[in-house]
Amino acid sequence: MNTQLSDRINKLATSATLAMAAKARELRAEGKDIIGLSLGEPDFNTPDFIKDAAINAINENYNSYTPVDGYVELKNSIITKFKRDNDLSYDASQIVVSTGAKQALYNIAQVVINPGDEVILPCPYWVSYSDIIKLSGGVPVEVTTSIENDFKMTPAQLEAAITPKTKMLWYSSPCNPSGSIYSKEELRALADVLQKYPDIVVVSDEIYEHINYLGTHASMAQFDDMYNRTVTVNGVAKAFAMTGWRIGYIGAPTYIARACNKIQGQVTSGANCIAQRAVITALEAPVSNIKYMIDEFKNRRSLILNLLNDIEGFKCNEPEGAFYVFPDISHYFGKTIKGHVINNATDFSMFLLEEALVATVTGDAFGNPSCIRISYAASNEQIIEAIKRIKNAVS
Repeated sequence: MNTQLSDRINKLATSATLAMAAKARELRAEGKDIIGLSLGEPDFNTPDFIKDAAINAINENYNSYTPVDGYVELKNSIITKFKRDNDLSYDASQIVVSTGAKQALYNIAQVVINPGDEVILPCPYWVSYSDIIKLSGGVPVEVTTSIENDFKMTPAQLEAAITPKTKMLWYSSPCNPSGSIYSKEELRALADVLQKYPDIVVVSDEIYEHINYLGTHASMAQFDDMYNRTVTVNGVAKAFAMTGWRIGYIGAPTYIARACNKIQGQVTSGANCIAQRAVITALEAPVSNIKYMIDEFKNRRSLILNLLNDIEGFKCNEPEGAFYVFPDISHYFGKTIKGHVINNATDFSMFLLEEALVATVTGDAFGNPSCIRISYAASNEQIIEAIKRIKNAVS
């Protein structure tokens, strides 16, 4: 810790997913054959029709600063997408385009949370939620869920977590890391609890919306009594294989959208001009254009679950979306395997990296210390070899 640095940065945790990816790169540089199943990044290339749109934008000389909240044409495409896919009606004043959905989440936290405000997080949650909230002065309130309930928070748990200090509820559906999806009925039951607390703002992170094996997707903002207090967050990184293009967006109550526009104007200004033009094409295309990726992820889900279920001590449920499995591996806690003492999920994840040469992420980073996250955004060959190595390591 450097005393010249701020307390804010000294207290900030490093992203566990990025830290594991960095560790894996270090080991690869040493000549070790690491299979990386830690990052949440599709292994597909960005579809050609999207790349062509970016090339056209370059040739058409899109190279100037963009509006802080995004090109008008892109905002119109987002409005159309929300209506088409989610039955949500927004106008341009409610849309803000950011440099990735992560910036959108940070903007929201900065403009809504005051020091001491509590934010309810159903566990497991995406790794950065907690620290983004803390950076904004908020207090994360973790609500523990179980694999038996597909890692979903119940209305009773939500009610029990609410206090006079509760300001927000954050969740993702499909969920990173569990792959769980809240049905419309389940969201309605949570909304019924929230009706008693009209000042609580909801953040619905829907970045994995299209990587969905149920065929149906529900948004909290679809309910009339929740529309004016819900911020819907989305982006193109996952479903369109555009992680490096860094475009996310929100549909929000106008006062929150304007506040996000205000803070973004002082931090990054508008998002990348070429990426924005490409995203217009991505969002306006039929969702069927990316179905081949969704189908492949579904096949990989079946593959990895069959392989993991054959390993003693791995307890898995069937994720309904995203491209992760989140097995409970607490069976190994308190054991020593090949000289490695396993006290928790972090120990187990490091054991797999060092002994099996497979990179995963500890569930501690997601608010669940009994599990690890394994990404199946990898080829069938890599998945088969990785799980074979894991099975051999724990045998």
